[in-house]
Amino acid sequence: MGASLSSLGANGSTIGPGLGDIPESCVACVFLYLAPPEICNLARLNRAFRGAASSDSVWEAKLPRNYHDLLHLVPPDRYHNLSKKDIFALLSRPLPFHDGHKEVWLDRFTGRLCMSISAKAMAITGIDDRRYWNWLPTEESRFHTVAYLQQIWWFEVDGEVTFPFPADIYTLSFRLHLGRFSKRLGRRVCNYEHTHGWDIKPVKFELSTSDGQQASCECCLDETEIDDTYGNHKRGYWVDYKVGEFIVSGSEPTTQVRFSMKQIDCTHSKGGLCVDSVFIIPSDLRERQRRGILK
Repeated sequence: MGASLSSLGANGSTIGPGLGDIPESCVACVFLYLAPPEICNLARLNRAFRGAASSDSVWEAKLPRNYHDLLHLVPPDRYHNLSKKDIFALLSRPLPFHDGHKEVWLDRFTGRLCMSISAKAMAITGIDDRRYWNWLPTEESRFHTVAYLQQIWWFEVDGEVTFPFPADIYTLSFRLHLGRFSKRLGRRVCNYEHTHGWDIKPVKFELSTSDGQQASCECCLDETEIDDTYGNHKRGYWVDYKVGEFIVSGSEPTTQVRFSMKQIDCTHSKGGLCVDSVFIIPSDLRERQRRGILK
């Protein structure tokens, strides 16, 4: 009886139970309260931890309840017969849809859904007229292309997405950059030749959902006063402009989200702006990322 709980040392002393004596089922119960990267690190300890770290019950708890809806974005042969751990790993990588102009993925620390929508998936006033807009290839966008505005009077960008969002509180934000950037001799340089008009009137950001939620805010994109995060002004940086939050209760199979930003005061022109994408991320997760808690 005592052999399963203890053993004798070289000098005849009794050695107490160790980590290897913990039942795999108990380890799995503990893993339910840990983040996925922590589980993977602990799997290296011994056989019981390694077995618990591969348990379907552990990893199913890390997946959103409707993870099967996300699998519809993947060819069946890629997830057929996969374990729940491997499904989590698969869904933690960006899954493109809508001709590759939208992506979803699960945050690898929390298993919560995040989404990004390219400017290519948005309706942009004047986008087909190269006097106003151009598409710029860049490694600074996850979609490898951004829309660059040279000059326009009526500035309006609209978009929408319908998706089976898991129940959560989400924040929607636009990712924008003042100035045209490029690389010269291996260094990043910014050109502000076309950047003007964004300090005269604010841009209005709006969002609405299919169940009647609404949010809006206004912001001048080019400000001369000192900004705590970006220094003297917001030129030369990618900035996430928070539009607002919306709540998904999970009672509806899908949620439609509409979003826009506009500055349609035609008394002055504006230009020199890069539009990359819209992000939809769980609100507290976004704040933790901004504070550097999650990378």
